[in-house]
Amino acid sequence: MQLVDGIRRLGFRKWYERELLESHAHLALTILCALALLGAMEATQVFSDWADQLVDALAVLASAAIGLWALRRYLALLMHAEHAANQADCPHCGAYARFTLVEARPASRDITVCCRNCAHQWSIED
Repeated sequence: MQLVDGIRRLGFRKWYERELLESHAHLALTILCALALLGAMEATQVFSDWADQLVDALAVLASAAIGLWALRRYLALLMHAEHAANQADCPHCGAYARFTLVEARPASRDITVCCRNCAHQWSIED
């Protein structure tokens, strides 16, 4: 979910929580793929006919590919959420994630927000 859409629909804190949950779900998928990769590699050690070896090799490749994709997605979601969270402090009063969306400029990917405590405006880079 994009930052602007998430702030509009859920608020920043809920958006941040959902981004972290989604990223950690990808981490769990990475761990499951690592276990599947180890199991598939062990299955290739058993001497069997060429069709079974081919299926085992495909399982190794699929587990590795899905695991790498899930790891990259985990890191991308986590870094995006942390990048936004590092900018969520009001520079004037220091309140964390207590702001409202003022303006979103899609061309520059900047989001102007206003603090609920002191009404200070600043921009968050998406």
